[in-house]
This record gives sequence, C-alpha cells and structure tokens, in this order.
Amino acid sequence: DTSIPPPTESRHRTLVLCFDGIGADDNNSNIVQFFSMLNKGDSDRQLCYYQGGVSTHTTSRIVTSLWSKLTQTVDLMIANSLDYQVIGGYRFLMENYKEGDKICIFGVSRGAYAARALAGMIHKVGLLPNSNHQQVPFAYQIYMRDDEKGWKQSVLFKKTFSIDAYIQFVGVWDTVASVGLIGRRLPFVKSNTAIKTFRHALSLDEHRAMYKPNFVSFSSTSTTAFSSTKSNSSTQSNVYKYHGLSWDEDEWQREEETSKKRIDDQNTDRNWPTDVLEVWFAGSQRDVGGGAVTDNTQHSLARIPLRWMIRQCFATDSGIQFQVEKLCEIGLDPASLYPYCKDRPPPIRIPDPPPLPNAPARNGKQEKGNMPPWAEVGDVIMQRQKSEEEEELLDALCPMYDPLEMSHMWWWLLECLPISQRVHQPDGTWTTSTQMNLGRPRELPGQELTGISVHRSVKTRMEAKHLNYTPRLKFDVEPEWVD
Repeated sequence: DTSIPPPTESRHRTLVLCFDGIGADDNNSNIVQFFSMLNKGDSDRQLCYYQGGVSTHTTSRIVTSLWSKLTQTVDLMIANSLDYQVIGGYRFLMENYKEGDKICIFGVSRGAYAARALAGMIHKVGLLPNSNHQQVPFAYQIYMRDDEKGWKQSVLFKKTFSIDAYIQFVGVWDTVASVGLIGRRLPFVKSNTAIKTFRHALSLDEHRAMYKPNFVSFSSTSTTAFSSTKSNSSTQSNVYKYHGLSWDEDEWQREEETSKKRIDDQNTDRNWPTDVLEVWFAGSQRDVGGGAVTDNTQHSLARIPLRWMIRQCFATDSGIQFQVEKLCEIGLDPASLYPYCKDRPPPIRIPDPPPLPNAPARNGKQEKGNMPPWAEVGDVIMQRQKSEEEEELLDALCPMYDPLEMSHMWWWLLECLPISQRVHQPDGTWTTSTQMNLGRPRELPGQELTGISVHRSVKTRMEAKHLNYTPRLKFDVEPEWVD
C-alpha cells in the first residue's frame, strides 16, 4: 500500500469532511489540495467528503459567469451557503457514521466557520441515526436557537433521538469572525468540548472588513494551548480570558452559559482536555488558505500552512490516511511523518545558500530491502526532490496577494461601508462600534499574557532584506516561533 498510515495499522475508520469557502474560481484552495492528498480508495478505512465554497452549489441549469459573480456577492452579504454546507456535512455523517469512527473536519475561510459550526451542531444536538432525513432540518433549527427554550430542546432532542459522537480533529485555515454583512453567530463555534484536537492557521496580513478572524475561546473546564481560563476577579462576573484579554460576554452568551454546561455535563466520559493551537502565517487570507495563485504555480505562501496542517494530522495521531506520492509533491518527506512525526531541522537562513536538490540522505534512512511499500515509494520520489526546508524557503519568499492593493474596487467599497465591529480600547476593554474599516489591520490583544505563536517561515520572510516585509498584525511581544 502507498498510503500512510497504512490501512492495516488503522484500528478505526476515519470520516474526513472538507469545507471550501474561497469561492468558485479557477484557483484551488488549500482545502482542495488537502482533499486531493487523502487516501480515497478504501471506504472500509476512510471516507472522504468535499463541500464546495461560496455559492458553488447551483441548480442543474447552465450558470453564466455573471450569475456566478452575483450569487457569490449575495452570499457574501447574507451567507446563504452556510446552512447548505452545515446540513450537507451533517447528512453525510448521519448516513455513514458507525460507532468507533473518527470524525475529522476541515475548512477554509467561511468553510472554516461551517466546519466549526458542524462540530458545534454535533455537540449540541448529537448525530441522528442513519435514514432520519426528515429530522435533519428540525435538528438544525434547534442547533441555531440560542434562547433558553432552544437549549432545553437540544438537551431533550439529543437524549431522545441522537448518537453522542465526538470530533477527533478540527483543522481550519483562517476562520472569519462573521458570515455575511448580516452577522450570524452559532453555538459552540468559539468553544466546543466535543473536539479533541483543534488546529487553526491564521493570516497576519489580511485586513479586509469582511475577514476579521474568529479565534477560539475556552472556559476553565478546557485546558488549551492558551491561557483561556475564567477570571478570578472578586466581582465574579462572567468574564473570560480571550487570548489573555478579559472581555465581558455579550448578552446572548451570558444567557446560554448555564444551558451549555448542561450539554457538557452529559459528556462525562470525555475526560480529555481540548488540544488547541492557533498559529499565524505570512500573507492575506488567500495566501494562508490558498487560491491566490493558479494551480500550476510551483511555489506559493499557501503551501506552508498546508504542509503545517498535514504535519499536525500526523503529530496528533488523527488517523487520517494520505497518499505518499501526493505528500512528496508538496515537499513533505513521508519518513519524517510516519511511523512517528519527527522534529524538523532548523530552517535555512538567508543569505545562506540553500542545499542542492540532491542533498545527503535523511537521517535514519532505511535499507530498501527492509522498507514497507509506502516508504520505498516515498524514498524514490524524495531522492529527486528538494527537502522540506528548501521548499519552505522558496515558498516563504513568494509574492503576497492583497486584494486591497490590486485595484479590487469591490473590496474598497466594502471598506467604506459602516460595519459593526468589536474594538479594543487602550484600557483593555472591548466596545462595539459602527465604523468604516478602511483597511485596518487585525489585532491580537493580550499578547503579554498569552503570547503569540507564529510560524518560523514568517521570520525567514522578515529576514529577507529585499522583501522589506513587516507583518500587518503588530507583535507586542517576541513571538513563539513554531514549526
């Protein structure tokens, strides 16, 4: 077999769901690239599901380019595709899930929000048994309700009709904070104790109004990679640490907290802490989530967070099976991922010249006679390709895509449109203000308390003097440079 982990070593079947959110154009996102690398040949070991991006779901009639642009514009404003994506993914799981299966969900941009919403729906209302199609719309309506009646209904619905499933892995590229000009917020998108591992690649340089980031925020009941714990203030108010910064919850969040706890309390068999890691990368959203360059472009910034996400799948023992040849094509060495995920060598620094393509053999290389089939295939390919560190250097120095600097008048019109936004004040509080964005950079308050995790390729780009690169997002502390 030429996939890793080999199907013979998998004790559980894996269900992998991928939600696009970049839009219907000719440039594939990282979700498409990720999906193309999955092993799809053995449904007894792994089932794969792909849901298209913004307004790619259409009727059977021929859709003109003008109509496609119009539907994408409408979807940007009202996020019509969100319901379609979440319900579609839920139906796939309902039809295929068996006890013991591992559920792994991925998404990019608005597809990332849909991925997290699907995980939230599974947590709140459970997973209906197969063939209960008529119940799905009702289950989704219950999930969306965040009033007291909705939370009571969800507890009863889950206990009566559903299977209690957990999510093995959620991996997302740059989740947006709102979906559509008419903001929508769904339960358990920011915090979900049903998720075992959560990985998030974020854009340092995205600065459009409609693409503010959606971070995770976990209460003290979940141990994460951040200091996201409940405040010990003597006021005992409902204040949470949001990336280290205290902020008062919105009214709807205060009302739902008790009911959320009821659902979490039902999952008494889940004693694991949620493993959370959010890492920042250079570039705009399309440089992080893919879609900025044509598919035949050999190197791009988006390849770096793509490789990082795949590494995280192996490092956390997600069980997801990948095609060896596809991994090699993006510069990943299968021997560095399996049977265990090895630490990466130091990055190639500028101006040190990169090593030649035919670099010395990797440490710990096996003799061919003792190699399993997947290792032999990977070894042959890697002998004629660059190392991951060489690929990373070339990708890190690629041009950056910025819609606001490329004469995209549509985006500048949105920048001048007054939009309600949460604004961080100098005294450490948050206020809601209606104002024009005008290309304002993203913010990450509270770095002094929680730090900031930044991929090491960003440092490489910053050290390239000819690029004169400084991230738009301000670093208040020295970042933790991660692999």
